[in-house]
Amino acid sequence: MEEIVKDELTFKVLADRPEVGRASADEVSQAINDLLKVQDKVRIIFASAPSQNEFLAELLLRPIDWERVVAFHMDEYIGLSPEAPQSFARFLVDRLFSKVPMGEIHCINGAAPNPEAECSRYAELLTLNPIDIVILGIGENTHLAFNDPHVAFFDDPLVVKVVSLDEENRNQQVRDGAFPTLAEVPTHAITITIPELLKPKYAFAIVPGKFKAQAIYHTAYAEISERYPSTALRRKKGSVVFVDRESAEKL
Repeated sequence: MEEIVKDELTFKVLADRPEVGRASADEVSQAINDLLKVQDKVRIIFASAPSQNEFLAELLLRPIDWERVVAFHMDEYIGLSPEAPQSFARFLVDRLFSKVPMGEIHCINGAAPNPEAECSRYAELLTLNPIDIVILGIGENTHLAFNDPHVAFFDDPLVVKVVSLDEENRNQQVRDGAFPTLAEVPTHAITITIPELLKPKYAFAIVPGKFKAQAIYHTAYAEISERYPSTALRRKKGSVVFVDRESAEKL
């Protein structure tokens, strides 16, 4: 494994997606278990995307006292049923939450009749106690969660908010196979904001694949600015991005 450090952010370069899954699961499970030695529960925000598949599969194989874990996720489409296959909550239920005896699971309801009220409800749950670990992806447009460049604010006063999705983001959802056409991708979502995502003690991003190479390049070398939301990770002490050779091609 090669390591590349940019400001406070460490890129860990693995050979391929299976290696990324194993290495990230090793570090995340270690962080969970270290925290559980000194506190009753661990509160974790999980990402939902195909980039997380290998990591989640590997995490299931690690010895973790899941009954002491409180789980959240970072974003959800507005107007989508929680049972829809494209739902980010459903993604995590299928791959993790239904497979372990999770202590608590808190999901965003994208089908709530009042999205602003749903933001307030979820923000209250998130801030009840500190979040310990955040598991991130990085979008092709460098978004963190659904904080696309046009709605990403490093000093956002909100904890959770309604956002519009840019076209690059929506095209990524088609390329990822979540939706057959761009017209079917929702235009708005609920997302945890960038300041809230970067509060936890541990921040791990899992970003394999050739379509992420340009985003990883910008994350490492672009100016730290809201034009490239993922550059905020370079200000987060101890943050880690796991990449494979394809996504690290331009590093």
